[in-house]
Amino acid sequence: MALVIDSPAERLGVTGFRFGDSSGADADANRVWQQCGMDAESELVHYGALSQRRSFVIVEKGPDGSPRMLHKSARQVAVAYDPHDPRAIRAALYLYRDDWTGQTRATLWTRTDIVDMVSPVADVTFPEGMSRLDGWDFLTLPSGEPSVEPNRLGVVPVVPFVNRRNRRPTGYAEHEDVLSIQNRINTGVIQLMAAGRYGAFRQRYAAGLEVDEDPVTGAKLSPFKLDIKTLWTTESPDVHFGEFQSTDLRPYVAAVGAAVQDLAAISKTPPHYLLGQVVNVSGDALKAAETGLVSRVRAKQREFGESWESAMRLCFRILGDPRADEVSAETIWMDCESRTVSELADAAVKKQAAGVPWRQRMEDLGYTPAQIDRMEVDRVQDAMMAPEPSNVTPLRTPPPPQDPRAVIGRDTGLPQAA
Repeated sequence: MALVIDSPAERLGVTGFRFGDSSGADADANRVWQQCGMDAESELVHYGALSQRRSFVIVEKGPDGSPRMLHKSARQVAVAYDPHDPRAIRAALYLYRDDWTGQTRATLWTRTDIVDMVSPVADVTFPEGMSRLDGWDFLTLPSGEPSVEPNRLGVVPVVPFVNRRNRRPTGYAEHEDVLSIQNRINTGVIQLMAAGRYGAFRQRYAAGLEVDEDPVTGAKLSPFKLDIKTLWTTESPDVHFGEFQSTDLRPYVAAVGAAVQDLAAISKTPPHYLLGQVVNVSGDALKAAETGLVSRVRAKQREFGESWESAMRLCFRILGDPRADEVSAETIWMDCESRTVSELADAAVKKQAAGVPWRQRMEDLGYTPAQIDRMEVDRVQDAMMAPEPSNVTPLRTPPPPQDPRAVIGRDTGLPQAA
């Protein structure tokens, strides 16, 4: 199951954002992204959504006035959607345990208010990932503390990342489709282990042999010792020795392999990820095997991209930036396909011949917006410091025209002077 979740999670990487009609990445958005440490935190957000159906990002103003984005698990956050617009959030609740005081604290956001609550109960259960709570009696307003303040943003600063919303509005984990197949694999592995333990080695038998008994306990005494250096002999000519055939483990291995292939087909995980068998396989065959995974990752990029754009708009709203209302926004993702350096270079040359701009070609090569900005500065400096080419032929100044009368013995087509 970890491979089913890890295979798309490792290809989900945000490299920047575009706002408005800008062709390049937004420098302010990249600065906020780096200040919040989202290069690492975004991986937790994606993995939480893939494994727990959904995860959340809370956007708030930090102590220094700058925005910050915080990843929260589905076990900590519950949201209430507008019944008319299932993507609009009317309220959100965040619960967490304060290890210093042993209390359970909560923050409730609405479009108008922010309410802080506290509970003396240390252990609070959240059934079904906090989609519902068994009453609100365990939460009270703390005495002597400011508990209610206006929500100056005017929106709920909680952004949900819901995985596979098309399967269930509240999300669908990556491994839920193949849990029954995982049970088949577990059963096959257990049977394989039992067969290997009790039937892999040949069992020997002796027919017509009298076995002595212990005079005290009456238990049968083994007449022979199983050892490579021991020879079994008997004086009775009626005794016959033999051995049973060992259990063939190949059917068990084949059954497990067939279940793994079914798991790979349904979850769109490349078979060589699960089986680990890559023998005499061409690059085109490997690329074809990853087609399902690539389409799966691109679908998640479209869904998660909308959530990241909403989170970045909230950051701009905290900064008072007009880009908070910019509807033309785009999340820049890393390339989710596996390509070699030679393939990327050949494609860049062909795109240059087709008229694709330099910055877009660098983005297609896999460079981040920050790297492209540095390369653009270095490119200008290299052009200014480059020496003039030595193979250019200098232009020659044409000679001045001659007086035709000074030309002697040349037929110029003009009348000669007397």
